[in-house]
Amino acid sequence: MEFGLSEEQILLQDSVNRFLSDQVPLDRVRKFAEEKDAGDDIWQGLVELGIPGLIIPEASGGVGLGKLDAAVVSECLGYHVTPAPFIGTVIMAPVALIESGKREDLLRAIAAGESKVGVAFGESIGARADAGIEFDGSKLTGKALFVLDYLADFVLVATNDKKLLLVSSDADGLDKRELTTVERTRRTGELVFNNTPAELISEDLEVYLKVLDAGRVMLAADTLGAAQNMIDQSVAYAKVREQFNRPIGSFQAVKHMCAEMVANLEPCRALVWYAGYALDEVPEEARLTACHTKAHLSEVGKAVSKTATEVHGGMGFTDLLGLHYWFKRIGFNRQILGAPELIREEAARVQNLVT
Repeated sequence: MEFGLSEEQILLQDSVNRFLSDQVPLDRVRKFAEEKDAGDDIWQGLVELGIPGLIIPEASGGVGLGKLDAAVVSECLGYHVTPAPFIGTVIMAPVALIESGKREDLLRAIAAGESKVGVAFGESIGARADAGIEFDGSKLTGKALFVLDYLADFVLVATNDKKLLLVSSDADGLDKRELTTVERTRRTGELVFNNTPAELISEDLEVYLKVLDAGRVMLAADTLGAAQNMIDQSVAYAKVREQFNRPIGSFQAVKHMCAEMVANLEPCRALVWYAGYALDEVPEEARLTACHTKAHLSEVGKAVSKTATEVHGGMGFTDLLGLHYWFKRIGFNRQILGAPELIREEAARVQNLVT
């Protein structure tokens, strides 16, 4: 029996990679990060590929593919550190709307590339003392930090008690502020709700967990792609960088560093694929697998990014190669939607290992 991607999935992967290689080179990423443009051309290209409707059913105007297909695409986006609102717009918002049966109109608008959705889940995962978000049945109060794509048309908000709410970008009493983070390929902000009108999408814990797990698996896939790119850059650099009139790749220490990165990362690919598959096909294992996948990729990605930077020596710390974009994206993915320590505790609770 052969385990791997289908011909259709390989074709999808090749199509997305080809587009990103042509349209999102490092200079384009730099422009997004430094000049703070909107990245509309990148998003429009992804719309033309049908990416916004990836997991949305055909009956709602989407492509009707599965979470494994989405994980394949997320890996491609991570490989090219693509500035695009993928996690919220393409994954978490559609899962919430599909599972709750709400807002068919918005689901169709997302599939058509007409609407984007940010996500504010930080307070539901680990609210600060005496902080968080509260919903009184019609309006929101509180503050949400580290909101992904906070300037989107809508924001999917999770409250402290795991309710899912939809807030329009132009709602009354909504204040926005950009947060400066190390990761510049995503727009991250702070939202303050002052009796802000919000639409209840779901108060079912199972729906909340499905949305959260889907987001975590896609972040893990993104980290997988970013780490793979850092390995590829390290190997290419080791072949041409010379010391003592020899390529540094000929030195045993550098060989071992590159081999160790590959050996650690390659098994993660199967883990990510299975996690994506389980979200749709093995629901009894989906929650635990999503937790372990996000936690493990966070650790492996961190190790790969560190070693890849060391292989590049002093050049790895400069902006000339742009290696830091991948390094910082991996670091950001590690923390957002739950750090590995927190997620491992969740996994332990799922297995009744702790109370």
